[in-house]
Amino acid sequence: MESQSSWKKHTIFFLASQNISLFGSMLVQYAIMWHITLTTQSGTMMMISIICGFIPTLIISPFAGVWADRLERKKVIILSDAMIAITTLAMAISFYFGFESLWQLFVVMAIRSFGNGIQTPAVSALLPQLVPNEQLTKVNGIQQSIQACVSIISPILSGALLSITPIEQIFGIDVLTAALAIGILLFLLKIPTQKRINGTIKVSYFTDLRDGIIYIHHHDFIKTLFVFCAFFFVLVSPIAFLSPLQTTRNYGPDIWRLTAIEVTFSGGMMIGGALIALWKGFANKLHTMVLSILINGVFIIAMSLIPPFWIYLACMAIIGVSMPLFNTPFTVLLQQKVDPAYLGRVFGVFSMISSSVMPLAMLFFGPLADVIKIEWMLFVTGTIMAIEGWVMSRNKKLLRAGAPDPGIQPSALQ
Repeated sequence: MESQSSWKKHTIFFLASQNISLFGSMLVQYAIMWHITLTTQSGTMMMISIICGFIPTLIISPFAGVWADRLERKKVIILSDAMIAITTLAMAISFYFGFESLWQLFVVMAIRSFGNGIQTPAVSALLPQLVPNEQLTKVNGIQQSIQACVSIISPILSGALLSITPIEQIFGIDVLTAALAIGILLFLLKIPTQKRINGTIKVSYFTDLRDGIIYIHHHDFIKTLFVFCAFFFVLVSPIAFLSPLQTTRNYGPDIWRLTAIEVTFSGGMMIGGALIALWKGFANKLHTMVLSILINGVFIIAMSLIPPFWIYLACMAIIGVSMPLFNTPFTVLLQQKVDPAYLGRVFGVFSMISSSVMPLAMLFFGPLADVIKIEWMLFVTGTIMAIEGWVMSRNKKLLRAGAPDPGIQPSALQ
């Protein structure tokens, strides 16, 4: 762990590098999505793009968790960022010389998804090497708030750039931000030595992965937490993916309304990130997560009642505020409770779950939205979500796991 005099500086460098990289990536993500939408106006093409954006992460995440434990995490992040940047640069050059097609965009999306799948477990596992245990909630909350801010700016700027400049120039911005992020990691960031898998014994990646799954299996609170999270992701899928369609059907196909949904949700997340950074949540992390689930359930039910559009936006903003109240204590709980030697693999398995459950859920909810009203789905999922929150609050394994660490001073938890 970094000394008190230096951990803040290196944490700032690390968060700066990751959010600079995220900004460029989100510019490209929105540019590709809107380019496909505008040029094809095809639901099938959008489905293919979603598959390309999710499936590679699903495939690579468990192995990425092994790499995050076996290799130096900073190098894993740098190499994955470089892979994404090189692929994006190749696409920019191809488009610049007039060689452009949808299959190229799909390939780029798939490679970028692989890169993100490799990078995410390493980022989550590296942060506890920099940040003191008692400061993890605050730092993760700040990170959530910054990411939400980036999520507000990126679609607006991407849309503006796409209307005045060729898409390959937006690709170029991503390459520059990736290069800057890599430079910060290489030259400014000092990472303490991590606890790794024993390097003196030759162990296969599949064996490492198996050991990680066995570790999760032998820790009941992790298994139980992952099951509740997977169920939560299923229930939140309709509001996450179908709110634009619900808005179009009930309030009209105005672009400003669709933009307002994205902006209010991201703005809510930014506020929620700041809130959890300052408040740090209840002493028992599970109580904060349950509060988030209950808020989601209640306001998803409210959105099913087709309120006036400004109330609909307010509900979306409050749901955005509640998301860091779930994500931050969840992340900190794993960072504090999981053996550092297994942290990458645990986050890798979770990344596999989070990247697969919602797209798979949409295979059911998507077609269902053409058969029944979206409002009915929201009412049912919101109600079940509120019930899930109550059941979760009664789970003794999670209550014990979420209780304050005896090694952390009570004042740090308030």
